[in-house]
Amino acid sequence: MKLLEERIRKDGVIKEGNVLKVDSFLNHQMDIQLFLEMAKEFKSKFASKDINKILTIESSGIGIAAIVALEFDVPVVFAKKSKSINIDGDMYTAEVESFTHKCKNQVIVSKKFLSPNDRVLIIDDFLANGCALQGLISIVNESGADIEGIGIAIEKGFQSGGRAIRNLGFHLESLAIVDSMDAATQTIDFRQQEA
Repeated sequence: MKLLEERIRKDGVIKEGNVLKVDSFLNHQMDIQLFLEMAKEFKSKFASKDINKILTIESSGIGIAAIVALEFDVPVVFAKKSKSINIDGDMYTAEVESFTHKCKNQVIVSKKFLSPNDRVLIIDDFLANGCALQGLISIVNESGADIEGIGIAIEKGFQSGGRAIRNLGFHLESLAIVDSMDAATQTIDFRQQEA
């Protein structure tokens, strides 16, 4: 998606350790007009799918997932990274490791919000090593729901996550795939994608 690639080039900051900082428009301050365009793109990529629920993970995926859910006119559910006193009943759980935060979290989704009747589109902001996605896939599989597709805003194509998820047979669509980036020169190259 050229619009997203241009925004990453303009406002993204490349940090040491293969970190791409996009907090000015994607995952701290959110550009809702950009999110609307991204949601339309996801809708076109998954138009043939019979999706009745969007699933994401706390916290950076929530904003994008909410706008995508509007486009599909379905609810959005997000996996929580901690249990609180207002979560009750049975839950699906999975352990995920965060590339950015370098920590492991137990993520949970209440069983009342995900069932075998659901046809799920997973949405997230980043895909690096694929740990968060693996956790969400595990939760959906445990619920008996079907995964209709996976939509990612930014994929780091030089890391293993995208390849691993695609090798599992999932329909994965990333709006921007970073092939390489250099913190010293602040340059970034994107993989050419089909229009």
